[in-house]
Amino acid sequence: MPFLASLLLITLFWLPMPAAASLLHVAGSVPDTLGLKDGALPTCPSANHCVREDWPLADPIAALAQLQPVVAAMPGTRIETGAEPAATYLHATAESRLFGFIDDLELASDPDHGVLQVRSASRLGDSDLGVNRKRIELLREALLP
Repeated sequence: MPFLASLLLITLFWLPMPAAASLLHVAGSVPDTLGLKDGALPTCPSANHCVREDWPLADPIAALAQLQPVVAAMPGTRIETGAEPAATYLHATAESRLFGFIDDLELASDPDHGVLQVRSASRLGDSDLGVNRKRIELLREALLP
């Protein structure tokens, strides 16, 4: 029996699995703050589990289009809104591998102000252990030449 328990632990923690195979699915409710309000993504209620930035760019619409396949390729991430090439807003959900916590990722191009608005927030909990910051940094690096 200890062998089977060890095998189960190895399978759950060390072997790569899609997020859909998470041990639990702790989704939380869909926030009513998603999307643009007066042309802007919402601010973060807490820096412990949310990141919100404006990136000055010459062409934020092209940057959003460039990031769509990057977001789609992130493990455990699913684009909910904005998969079409001419999208100006993208909403994706990212599910953590082990417990199935859901984070909301939003990108919004604002060509009038020359910025790409970026927001990643956990639905539940008080701390994300830096996961949202890492997600935003990965996207920022994808835009570098």
